[in-house]
Amino acid sequence: METAATLESHSVKAFEPSVDSTTHLGGYDPSFFDQLASVEEQHFWFRSRNRLIFEISKRISSTLVPGYIVMEVGCGTGNVLRVLREAFPDGMVIGLELWFAGLLHARKRSAGPLVQGDIRQFPFSRKFDVIGMFDVLEHIDKEKETLASLWEVLTPGGILLLTVPAHKFLWSYFDEAAFHCRRYSAVELREKLTRAGFEVEFQSYFMACIFPIVWLFRKMKRRSESADAKTLASQEFRIVPIANGIMTVLLNLEARWLARGHLLPIGTSLVVVARRPK
Repeated sequence: METAATLESHSVKAFEPSVDSTTHLGGYDPSFFDQLASVEEQHFWFRSRNRLIFEISKRISSTLVPGYIVMEVGCGTGNVLRVLREAFPDGMVIGLELWFAGLLHARKRSAGPLVQGDIRQFPFSRKFDVIGMFDVLEHIDKEKETLASLWEVLTPGGILLLTVPAHKFLWSYFDEAAFHCRRYSAVELREKLTRAGFEVEFQSYFMACIFPIVWLFRKMKRRSESADAKTLASQEFRIVPIANGIMTVLLNLEARWLARGHLLPIGTSLVVVARRPK
């Protein structure tokens, strides 16, 4: 078993820039990290997703024996890591990120172990009690292998907390700019998790109140704009103060509703709690 000290030693090695952040390795453009870091704390989408992750994580942590270990796969800029460390106060939370550029931001935003690596080439011998993966799976071409790796590195009875973008018909310039490989339906995601060996305990759409806005906005942009996908996607990170405040309030209500175990019939994203059977 790996101790906290040995896990910390991995985090030091992670900051040796063994991967050039200017070289594209797969389904993500690391140049987005700077823009994300500048808006995540204020933008309604990130704030509301964090609220949902926090509320669900608190419920999960209340069922765990102190001393557990949590890992976020694809921790990016560390925006969610701060939430996880608050929601799991009696254990260790580790951030795993493929891109060195993301870890540079994460180191500034959240204390604790950070590791540069790929979940499919797992750098630890110790298994994890909880794994979070938030809007990452859709970037990975080798989806089946990734789900198998997640199952393998969880302890028996361990929990996977997952969010992904929903509905193939919402595919747009944003997905192209973000290097998404896919969007998911609820049925499809449940089937893929089940085939990988997981038991799905909770699944729901979320971001329901922005669903019609996203559908209409992206459809209109696709028809009327000649700009490239990355330029159009960047426009969605702009913060419009009044609208941003209203959306934050509405989506936080959604988060509390879902955290109580209720479901939403539609939304632009999916959230899942799945378990590796004992």
